[in-house]
Amino acid sequence: MTSPPQSATSAAPRPAAESFTARVPKGLRKEADQMDWNQFRSTYAPTSGPLRLGQWACTDDECPATRLGPQPRNYQATLAIGDRISVASAAASGPVGALTEMLYAQGIPVEMTAFHQLASGDETATFIRGSNGAHVEWAMGLDEDATQSALSAVIACANRLLTAS
Repeated sequence: MTSPPQSATSAAPRPAAESFTARVPKGLRKEADQMDWNQFRSTYAPTSGPLRLGQWACTDDECPATRLGPQPRNYQATLAIGDRISVASAAASGPVGALTEMLYAQGIPVEMTAFHQLASGDETATFIRGSNGAHVEWAMGLDEDATQSALSAVIACANRLLTAS
C-alpha cells in the first residue's frame, strides 16, 4: 500500500491525515479533509473506469530529455475505452499534451485547468483539475516515475469526467 504524500523537508513525522491533506492543492483540501487516505485515493485516483491506458511510448528514434525548446515529439499509446482497444498517436511538446490530444481524438475532451506535481517519498503525486466543458473534476496520479504519475492523473481525471453526473 502506498503511504500518503509526505514532506521531504519535515523534521518530525506528522499524522497521516494532516500530512496528506496539507499537501493537496488548495482547491481540493476541503474534500480531502473529509476523507482518510484510502478514501481519497479511491475517489481521486481510481484505478478502474471506462478508460484505461495501456502501453505508452515516445516513438522518436531519440527522445533526449535535454532537448531544448518545445519541439514536438511523437507518442503512441494503447487506449481501452469500454470494450474497444485502439492504438493512438500524437505529436506534442510533452507526454501530457500528447495524451490529451489522443483522448480528444477519441471523443474524450479533458482540458486541464490546474496541474500540481510534487515529490511524495519515493513517488511523485500529480494533481490535475480538468474540464470537459460540462463538468470539472480533480484527479490524482501516483507513481515512482513523474511522467507516469502525470499520465495516470490525466486518465483518472478523464474517468471522473466520463462518470460525472
